[in-house]
Amino acid sequence: MTGLAPFALRQWTSPDGLALSSRDYPAAPGPARLPVVCLHGLTRNSRDFEALAPWLAARGRRVLALDMRGRGLSARDPAQRYDVDTYVADVCALLDDLGIARAVFIGTSMGGLITVALATHAPARVAAAVINDIGPQLSPRGLARIAGYVGKGGAIATWDDAAKACATLNADVFPHYGAADWLAMARRLFREEDGAIVADYDPAIAQAFGKIVADPDPWGKWHAFAQDRPVLLLRGTATDLLDEAVAQAMVAGKPRARLAAIAGIGHAPMMDEPDSLAALDAFFATLP
Repeated sequence: MTGLAPFALRQWTSPDGLALSSRDYPAAPGPARLPVVCLHGLTRNSRDFEALAPWLAARGRRVLALDMRGRGLSARDPAQRYDVDTYVADVCALLDDLGIARAVFIGTSMGGLITVALATHAPARVAAAVINDIGPQLSPRGLARIAGYVGKGGAIATWDDAAKACATLNADVFPHYGAADWLAMARRLFREEDGAIVADYDPAIAQAFGKIVADPDPWGKWHAFAQDRPVLLLRGTATDLLDEAVAQAMVAGKPRARLAAIAGIGHAPMMDEPDSLAALDAFFATLP
């Protein structure tokens, strides 16, 4: 897989006036292809895609990896509008600014929920989608695990300690990781602030966690989303959030949807695993 690649920081303003940021990776020269919009999980940021984005860009696709409000370089929300509808409006504002009418979306966890909601709001914008380890029915065990850590971390003294914290929390998710992998993850998830190392998100997102996963008709939205749209569903075989039976039901009767199992990985795959890359390569080969 390609390593880190150059990108431009792309700033935009949300409909309610918040300053937001994304990474913009230019497509390699070649025929015009649909761009890709990458949406991260609850406590993550655009750096989660720092390996996947250049891999896609090398295949001729412009890639936008967003920092959702309250994460990374995007502003925190003093009114704490950390909900899916607001995130959808933020994404659409960026696409409007850039003149992008249609794209392929990659959504990890919360990013997958945003993708489905965006397609409900503006179906033509989502040409195809990769949904990474999330669905319309979530395991209480996984939800409890996430609720147990989100917003609760304090300052950390050193990057080695940050790497150890990542390993402690995610050892079951990435059992093949070594010391260098954990340090790389720490650099994605934390930032330096006033001489300390802190999680790179607004702790107030914890207060809105219940709203993110609440939906009165999740299956109805999913069926409408996946019925006639190319969809690749990735599921880590060790995930505690998306049960296998639910994943199978998500693609059943959907002629353009397929399920890929990512062996040995929990919630959620980084999409740099061999199983992920093979599935992504085959999927994107079918798209304009």
